[in-house]
Parts: sequence; structure tokens; C-alpha cells
Amino acid sequence: MGWAGLKNGSLLTRAQNEFDVLISMDGSIATRQNLSKFDIAVIGLRAKSNRLQDTNPLMPKVLAILPGIRFGQFVTVEE
Repeated sequence: MGWAGLKNGSLLTRAQNEFDVLISMDGSIATRQNLSKFDIAVIGLRAKSNRLQDTNPLMPKVLAILPGIRFGQFVTVEE
């Protein structure tokens, strides 16, 4: 999408125009940004790495969270 290098605020601003939820490995995004200012929710993944083999086991939990998550929320998903 050409968003490489965007920092959190810019990333959230762009993402809210395209998506309802941003899934990120950056768990500190919620402490550095006031998510209530954005029309997007954020799910932070806590895994050993961002490799598919480490994040794939978290996907059932992500799918369970998606229907109830609201704009401005941050939810951490871990094993």
C-alpha cells in the first residue's frame, strides 16, 4: 500500500480511511497514541516473532474479538 515507514499517528490516520481494525505487533501503540481520536480499533499481537508460524496460533482469538471490538479500543492477543 506504500505505507512503509509511516509512524503510528500517520499510520492510524491513513488506516482509518481503509480499515475498521489494525492488527499490529507493536503493543505500545496504545500508550503512544490517543486511540479515541481515530475511527479504527487496534489489536496488538504478542508472539515470539512476526513470523506466520508464531502469529497463526493467535488467529482464532483475533477472529473471536473482531465482532465486538469498537473504534478507539486496543486489545492485546497472546497465547
